[in-house]
Amino acid sequence: MKNLIAAGNLYLKKMELTDVALLKLCVGALGVLIGLGAAKKHRKGAGLLAGLVFCVTYVPLMGRFLRAIVAGED
Repeated sequence: MKNLIAAGNLYLKKMELTDVALLKLCVGALGVLIGLGAAKKHRKGAGLLAGLVFCVTYVPLMGRFLRAIVAGED
């Protein structure tokens, strides 16, 4: 497992912005497909969970991005 994580970290270090964008589109499309497969009675809960996950992950990512912009302007 450690080798798999190390390989993933190495790949991430070599990724370009377009690679990251493609990965995000791929994962987003997978989420839509999973959401379409959810039973009608579970869609509201799945939507709320997806919104929570989005907020919890988006805020730290944007914080790092904004810090990188500010540090780059110095």
